Amino acid sequence: MAEETISAVITALGEGAVGIVRISGEQALAVGERLFKAASGKALGAYPTHTMVYGHVYDLDGSLVDEVLAVFMRGPRSYTAEDVVEIQCHGGLQSLKKILQLTYAAGARPAEAGEFTKRAFLNGRIDLTQAEAVMDIIRSRSEASLKLAARQQQGQLARELRGLRSALVDVVVNLEAVIDYPEEDIEDVTYSRVEESVASCGASIDKLLAHAHTGKILREGLRTAIVGKPNVGKSSLLNALLKEERAIVSQYAGTTRDVIEEQLLLDGVPLVLADTAGIRSTEDYVEKIGVEKSRQLLQDSELVICVVDGSEGLTAEDEAILAAASDKPCVIIVNKSDLGLAVDLETLRQRFGRDKVMTLSAKTLTGVEDFSAWLKNYVYGSEGTLSDGAYVQNARQERLLKEARQAIEEAGEAAANMLPYDCIEIDVRNAIDLLGEITGDTVQDEIINEIFSRFCIGK
Repeated sequence: MAEETISAVITALGEGAVGIVRISGEQALAVGERLFKAASGKALGAYPTHTMVYGHVYDLDGSLVDEVLAVFMRGPRSYTAEDVVEIQCHGGLQSLKKILQLTYAAGARPAEAGEFTKRAFLNGRIDLTQAEAVMDIIRSRSEASLKLAARQQQGQLARELRGLRSALVDVVVNLEAVIDYPEEDIEDVTYSRVEESVASCGASIDKLLAHAHTGKILREGLRTAIVGKPNVGKSSLLNALLKEERAIVSQYAGTTRDVIEEQLLLDGVPLVLADTAGIRSTEDYVEKIGVEKSRQLLQDSELVICVVDGSEGLTAEDEAILAAASDKPCVIIVNKSDLGLAVDLETLRQRFGRDKVMTLSAKTLTGVEDFSAWLKNYVYGSEGTLSDGAYVQNARQERLLKEARQAIEEAGEAAANMLPYDCIEIDVRNAIDLLGEITGDTVQDEIINEIFSRFCIGK
């Protein structure tokens, strides 16, 4: 890696005021100076590092390509911690394409997906959680998700995980000392100390896992299905949340025959919201396909909004839908509250929880704010807003934390049962390695390659 110099366009392709080509590696300055000529006549490397220089890029035959600004950033004070040259040209496709081709002709090779950030990680400038946060910042779908990704990029989660690893390393050191000096009669003290230490670490991991769904939702959006029998107001609810007439609404049952999916921000929470066909028995071939899609979406969604018609009592169809949703995270919307309520709210609240059943009128918009408040509490917890703590932001981190928590629990049980010290040490070391995989301290090469392959070219 250190011997190869790479280059790529690091701005979005398309017409724009400015486009940037980045060159990184041992020969970055040499490559840059072969195509860039400063208006002053001085070489780019003659300027102090991080100085923006005005000049032009010339083709191999000496013809002018573009008027540009160039900057040389000497490593390790650069994004990749290597020597880096960035050329800022006009943001047209042809200009960027030509300058990139000239970098190849001058000795650079095309950068792979995520290779700049990968080099920053391998060179020790950032850890793996910070590297993953780079793409989270780029793909942020709300102000809250941007704030969370920025914290991650500053190393908030990594600092907490390294603190846990340090505490567990102390446990291992203590165990090895006792193993090496068995003549010291301190078994009770040792086992008690191990139990206390792993219990404290376990509690910290539990706190991180409790917020895991928050980070995932803010990063990826909450996949939400609106389900119910025909003509209960599912499409009206979708339109009310979107504040536009997205779905067709009529007094006839079965108007929606396919899934309508939309993305929106509801009080800062990104939703991937799906309006489904009314679930009922039908002989209509097309409607039957839509009903089957609705049933599948109910099972696959992360949150289910069950809509019932509050102006009439619950029917057998309502009960079947409520039963299907009962084993998933769900909220019951008793719609058409403006027509009067015939549904027994108290019975529903006893079945599903008082906070999970709410009345709403999609026609008058009464109750929409209550649903928004419930959703914020569901995502963020009782505070209803993003707290200052560290958050887990993807499934990889969550899986490794759960495995580390299991290893710590087994170490605690081994200590409580006074098993041999080396048995306890194996579990504690396993937890240390798993936490290290999250930050990249103990991760394998193939995992690193897999993570960075998901990045875009130029990042």
